Amino acid sequence: MAASPFVHGVPLPGRVLTRHRSAWSEHRVPARLITIEGIDGAGKTTLAAGLLEALLGRGIEAVALREPGGVALAERIRSLVKDPELEIADRAEALLYAASRAQLVAERVEPELAAGRWVLLDRYVDSSLAYQGAGRALGVDAVAAINHFATGGLAADRTLLLAIEPAAGRARRGVRGEDADRLEREADEFFARIAAGYRALAAAEPGRVRVLDAARTPDEVLEAALAELADLLG
Repeated sequence: MAASPFVHGVPLPGRVLTRHRSAWSEHRVPARLITIEGIDGAGKTTLAAGLLEALLGRGIEAVALREPGGVALAERIRSLVKDPELEIADRAEALLYAASRAQLVAERVEPELAAGRWVLLDRYVDSSLAYQGAGRALGVDAVAAINHFATGGLAADRTLLLAIEPAAGRARRGVRGEDADRLEREADEFFARIAAGYRALAAAEPGRVRVLDAARTPDEVLEAALAELADLLG
């Protein structure tokens, strides 16, 4: 494969996010924004890589990006929000994520969609609604409002939610042998609220949010994801 479109190192669109872009591309398969969500350890990055390969194999131009990050400014914000040495107030945390997202949308997501390419996003607004809205108890509506401003109302065409029990996600992170970042060091109750927040978002928007069993093998998860995207693939 030529230069990889997967940006690594340098992911609920809110219910208020309504701007669509199906007319942006004149390609046979219109450009789409696909977001991948779930708690840490659910397998989002693995699924994003698998989906990217599958789309490219079908002749669909696509890129994969991660949040927070994907562009220089957003990567700097990523280093801040993940730094276990920092104390960040809950509202400041929500605003930092929204700022990172605003830059990524302006610098990469919108231009890629305008060029007719699919964008696979490892986290998007749903993450803020679940982590800060539910996990930090800031309120889903309040967090959705600042993200509507940050993204200019850019909504995902489809969201793939990888569902896994928080304990299982934590165990997977442990197997990777990586040091826990600032959020990963939170108590189990925090992740329980996040998981509940994701379930509520999926129940509210079943047409957009498709739930996948993250406990299955990566190949099975990828197959299920492609099935949930079949209507968009044409």
